Amino acid sequence: MSANGPAFRMAEDAVDPRGVPRFTLDSGKSIPAVGLGTFGSDHVAREVVAKAVLGAASVGYRHFDCASVYGNEAEIGRALEAIVEGGVPREELWITSKLWNDQHGEKDVFPAFMKSLRDLRQDYLDLYLVHWPFPNYHPPGCDVTSRSPEAKPYLHGAFMRTWRKLEELVEKGLVRHIGTSNMTIPKLSLLWRDAKVKPSVNEMELHPHFQQPELFRMVKDHGIVPIGYCPLGSPGRPERDRTQEDTVDLEDPVVVEIARRHGLHPASLCVKWAVQRGQLPIPFSVKRAHYLENLRAVVGDPLSEDEMQALAACDRNCRLIKGQVFLWKDGQSWRDLWDEGGVVTPP
Repeated sequence: MSANGPAFRMAEDAVDPRGVPRFTLDSGKSIPAVGLGTFGSDHVAREVVAKAVLGAASVGYRHFDCASVYGNEAEIGRALEAIVEGGVPREELWITSKLWNDQHGEKDVFPAFMKSLRDLRQDYLDLYLVHWPFPNYHPPGCDVTSRSPEAKPYLHGAFMRTWRKLEELVEKGLVRHIGTSNMTIPKLSLLWRDAKVKPSVNEMELHPHFQQPELFRMVKDHGIVPIGYCPLGSPGRPERDRTQEDTVDLEDPVVVEIARRHGLHPASLCVKWAVQRGQLPIPFSVKRAHYLENLRAVVGDPLSEDEMQALAACDRNCRLIKGQVFLWKDGQSWRDLWDEGGVVTPP
């Protein structure tokens, strides 16, 4: 038994982690091409998420996508410690965390990072992201009308001051790679121009009904690995992120039919498609049958070219995580957050 809970051991029906596809980063290091997301803090207890991390590792996962704002890194840290104590070398794990919006200040980045590092019980992280490009805080569980009185637009100079602090974390050897999340083509173009340490990844919403082809090509062309959140179309997303116009990936007839052909649940088909397309999905599940099937789908027979083309044609440009709580002035549309005019939305 571990001092922190049940001992870790590999399951008899595990997928061999060596057979899971990997993507190569700009550093030359490789990252497991599917991870377990851990954002469930709005509806799943922290201990349940940590148990899922332990269970996912036992069936072959080696990549865990965490964030301070999820409120469960301390519990996940105990699970990660048990995994290493159970015989999985630390270098086989990929552990990500993220800087939350209220910690963008130059004096705040290092303490925020160190808290995540301590909570996760690590000596270093593999990846650290700026969670959102806006330093706008909102309370957990708030509704879609919530606005921070201190909300600000994206200001590139301010963002670069935050980014410089992430670069210092790389220089100190505390994190191996840094990256972005919820960025747009105009914002990433500015960062790419000005960064000393380039972003290794961009985490972004990606699923069959929201494929972001222009941003996807842009990050790939720059050697940035796209990490896709909401890879299943986020059926469990918070109520504030739901609108009447939203579509449901898992009910798409093309997704359902191709999944049937391969003997998969539509959710696992979405994960399989993502990896084959070249993006890294991080589906969240605390149910063993689900996260195991997702991993098995990734290592199974590939989709045909015709099937990939059919899934590409499913794109409906349906953004599910609109981010209204990050708007900075009255009368704005959520579209202002995403620079749909091709330039950074002015203040």
